[in-house]
Amino acid sequence: MTNEIWGKVQTALKGALGKNNYTNWIEPLEFGGVSDGVASFHVPTQFLGNYASSNYGEQIIFELQNAGARVQRLTFSVNKQGRAPTRMSRNAPAAKRADTGADLDERFTFDRFIVGKPNELAHAAARRVAEGAEVTFNPLFLYGGVGLGKTHLMHAIAHELREKQPHLNVLYISAEQFMYRFITALRDKRMMDFKQLFRSVDVLMVDDIQFMAGKDSTQEEFFHTFNALIDARKQIIISADRAPGEIRDLEERIRSRLQSGLVVDMHPTDFELRLGILQSKEDYYRGQYPDLVIHDGVLEFLAHRISTNVRVLEGALTRLFAFAGLVGREISMELTQDCLADILKSSDRKISIEEIQRKVSDHFNIRMSDLVGPKRLRIYARPRQIAMYLAKMHTSRSLPEIGRHFGKRDHTTVMHGVRRIEELMTTDSQIADDVELLRRAIET
Repeated sequence: MTNEIWGKVQTALKGALGKNNYTNWIEPLEFGGVSDGVASFHVPTQFLGNYASSNYGEQIIFELQNAGARVQRLTFSVNKQGRAPTRMSRNAPAAKRADTGADLDERFTFDRFIVGKPNELAHAAARRVAEGAEVTFNPLFLYGGVGLGKTHLMHAIAHELREKQPHLNVLYISAEQFMYRFITALRDKRMMDFKQLFRSVDVLMVDDIQFMAGKDSTQEEFFHTFNALIDARKQIIISADRAPGEIRDLEERIRSRLQSGLVVDMHPTDFELRLGILQSKEDYYRGQYPDLVIHDGVLEFLAHRISTNVRVLEGALTRLFAFAGLVGREISMELTQDCLADILKSSDRKISIEEIQRKVSDHFNIRMSDLVGPKRLRIYARPRQIAMYLAKMHTSRSLPEIGRHFGKRDHTTVMHGVRRIEELMTTDSQIADDVELLRRAIET
């Protein structure tokens, strides 16, 4: 009866938690039975028992109750006889994969990462690390705002390494998980297990390290872990929402270590990259909705209007296809605006043309009157075209309206200026940098 109950629970947990979670955290558990409302389990290590209890305890109790067992709580004890699956033993070759850290998203691979100018350096560096050979930069530090692809690249590195070089011990973990494991190890007086885990890896990946700021004890342990791995010539990849020097309450010695490798800014996406991401997602959804019609201009509209977060952008397209598929309608501009009204409203930057003109004038150190005036000297004409381009990208104003704000110029003049800047941004790095700096300035 005991084996029958646990068999049902295992099947349910595999479906509820997914293959990776089940294999890593549930399969090693040995069910000992139920007594007085307590379900007992044998585990190969105390750490695995603590992790399973903290992360999946409620789910296990729920499934046991569904299978007919009267259970209110769980207990986990270390199996002294070593009857746990050998792949969890630290002495077995497969122990390299015994602890995989946080779950990896199967969608986050290099093949599905859209590369553009804002992220090409980060992508190239990630690709280089994923080859598995020793690199000249260690650590690799990726930083940028939410939804710009940091986590995607880190997952992609882990996927690539585990597929191409399965002998490597690759550990991907969030900073919050690192802190949790550290605190648990302190509480359970198992710091040697903690140190053994983190200092035996070949590649350590820590996501969102800014969450360690202000946590002195955790930073102390991370500092020693970092040094041990660097001394052993092991690769470290770190991500954060800002540059190391901008993370407040981070110890100076850690900040210095993080800056000693390659620090890469994941720049906010530009229009072309956002459009490429949408086109890639459209191809994917075409497989699910082969008969669905999407009107010209819809993707371009979304790429213009939702510019700060790729996750929101992708979520908007997902909602759009799902809604149109359910109601059996074509994806027109009208349907898009109705279906995504809340997203478009929250993404509306409410930036005025006058604000853009002031930013551009300040950036190029020219007078506002010269920016909008009739002078055609290049020192005025180029900033004027940049201001027109930014007004087109960051406001909902029409070309004639934009022209009226620039000395009552014709809409064709505005169109020419916008196209000229788009062309120059692909060939002139200084123009591209100026536009990027201004774009950041007007969006903050």
